[in-house]
Amino acid sequence: MANEPIHIEVTYAIFAEQALLNLEVAADCSIEQAIKQSGILARFPDIDLSKNKVGIFGKITPLANQLRDKDRVEIYRPLIADPKEVRRKRAAEGKRMRKGGGDVDDKKA
Repeated sequence: MANEPIHIEVTYAIFAEQALLNLEVAADCSIEQAIKQSGILARFPDIDLSKNKVGIFGKITPLANQLRDKDRVEIYRPLIADPKEVRRKRAAEGKRMRKGGGDVDDKKA
């Protein structure tokens, strides 16, 4: 039973394309091994595992962590804009934000 393969997903997304790959890997497979086995590094050459953070179900996790059955490995991109800086800029411009994002139309509010 311990030697049976496990089923996982490896995901990555850029603006124009998303990848969700289903894999069957060895039960003792690490996150890094699964990413390399998935072929996603060839499909997205901009991924650099020494720089890109990875996680399982939204929680940042070290590459060496062992996977469990039905885990979803996520490869994260760097943020395009710093959220704190965007808020500071909006405040400086006198704009208010709606809950959930987006500008409030002061004419309608």
